[in-house]
Amino acid sequence: MLEMLKVIFLGIVEGITEWLPISSTGHMILVDEFLKLNVTEEFKNLFFVVIQLGAILAVVVLYWNKLWPFYIRPVSAKKQAILDRQPTVSRGILTFVEKFCDKDKWVLWFKIIVACIPTILIGLPFNDVIEEKFNNYVVVAIALIFYGILFIVIENYNKRRKPTCTSLDKLSFKTAFIIGLFQVLSVIPGTSRSGSTIIGGILAGTSRTVAAEFTFFLGIPVMFGASLLKLLKFGFFFTGKELMILIVGMVVAFVVSIIAIKFLMGYIKKHDFKVFGWYRIVLGILVLGYFIGKNLIA
Repeated sequence: MLEMLKVIFLGIVEGITEWLPISSTGHMILVDEFLKLNVTEEFKNLFFVVIQLGAILAVVVLYWNKLWPFYIRPVSAKKQAILDRQPTVSRGILTFVEKFCDKDKWVLWFKIIVACIPTILIGLPFNDVIEEKFNNYVVVAIALIFYGILFIVIENYNKRRKPTCTSLDKLSFKTAFIIGLFQVLSVIPGTSRSGSTIIGGILAGTSRTVAAEFTFFLGIPVMFGASLLKLLKFGFFFTGKELMILIVGMVVAFVVSIIAIKFLMGYIKKHDFKVFGWYRIVLGILVLGYFIGKNLIA
């Protein structure tokens, strides 16, 4: 029972911090210091990644109508007459697209794929090295403080600008790629994937709403990919206890993520991100102070 309470708390932390630009990794490291799960180190590392699947499913559910690229619609007689003049193969493909595909949503998915390219090319090859060398409290604390300051500076700078992209359909492939480049920064623990991509979006000229929504969507392939890699590395054989921990953690993260996403989208319609910047700075200082004090006492 105590172990499940720990898992529930971790799920709550994941659900909140995955979408707010305050670093889920930084919070998980801090929480793990006080609430250590009674599991192997290898499984714990897996759990901290796979629990994100619950969080990402919240995005899929909340934004299903914006993301699902298929539907069924009749083809008008005029359009059918145009299709009938095409060669057989082309006619079949174009008819399928016309009947079952939402072209605007397919374009959005292509933009998401383009934004993932930098992470695939740069982030994945060095993932194990970064995890080994940089997954410590010093790096996390510095990243929390640095990007906290950056949020404040960028928001002050952004007051003098008007966004050039105020809706997802106006988001260009170039802007999507720029946001993807900023996502690479999040391989450093404590940076925050949502934080780095939102900063990239704002600097590239998107509104806060567009930057946040595209960040949510960008998380779908990234988190599924990261979870799959962890599962392949760990294997798909779990004890009953381990399976229960994964399921409970993901379910809690899913429910809390829905609340966190709705809160964030409502908040940024009237406010900027500076409050998250200040929060990161305070948290980074607390993390540094705690672990330095702990090492000195030891």
